[in-house]
Amino acid sequence: MKFTATALPGVLVIDLERFTDERGYFARTFCRKEFAAHGLDPLVAQSATSFTARRGTLRGLHFQRPPHAEAKLVRCVRGAIWDVAVDLRPDSPTFKRWVATELNAAAQRSHYLPTGCAHGFITLTDDVEVCYQMSAHHEPAAATGVRWDDPAFAIAWPFAPLLLSERDRAWPDFTGVD
Repeated sequence: MKFTATALPGVLVIDLERFTDERGYFARTFCRKEFAAHGLDPLVAQSATSFTARRGTLRGLHFQRPPHAEAKLVRCVRGAIWDVAVDLRPDSPTFKRWVATELNAAAQRSHYLPTGCAHGFITLTDDVEVCYQMSAHHEPAAATGVRWDDPAFAIAWPFAPLLLSERDRAWPDFTGVD
């Protein structure tokens, strides 16, 4: 795996190293030793998948409050997404800044988000499947989010979403993390 830093401390793009032969290829998508060697949380408490049928669907921006904060490893295994991380760590030099990367099935690139970052994406194609590995179990009472179009972040989405859940539309203006 090739780990590439982004403009947000601790947020990385991870490209797979493929071992190819006449049958196709083999690539590791996760290695606890390599993650730890790069200073990342190698704990995987749970894995999940989401399927989104329509291009232009926005999911997010989601995170869990401490003490249930979670690091996430995100990979698109079908279709394509524009994946966003927002730094919500008050002591971070990049507090309230964001980075985005395109994740798609062909490139098989992953996005690693440390605890303290909100996550969201917009689908660039129909029929998108996204796989997640999280460092903490889902805790409904700690699950929260920030609005995708909150002026506090000024995220330059590639286009306006065509579909958004009521929950994600209703997040209040960002005033800080509790």
